[in-house]
Amino acid sequence: MKADKDQINRLLKTASGQIEGISKMVEENRYCMDISNQILAVQSILKKANNEILKAHMHMCVKQAFREGNEEEKIDEIISLVNKLNKE
Repeated sequence: MKADKDQINRLLKTASGQIEGISKMVEENRYCMDISNQILAVQSILKKANNEILKAHMHMCVKQAFREGNEEEKIDEIISLVNKLNKE
């Protein structure tokens, strides 16, 4: 992985802490909209982490594949990922 590992780990630890908080909110029967808003916040953090990882992948791995003439595999990977993202 070529992304900034410290940044990714910070984001993932933040998301993990928020998920623990959400679990407590559920146990405490907190207001549904508050729980939902916290879930959306975690999704946003995870999307940010994923975007950083994908950006680094494009800048490093995909560029390298094109230089080496192995672009077909990387293009197929990206198409597969875009298809997964479109299913959301």
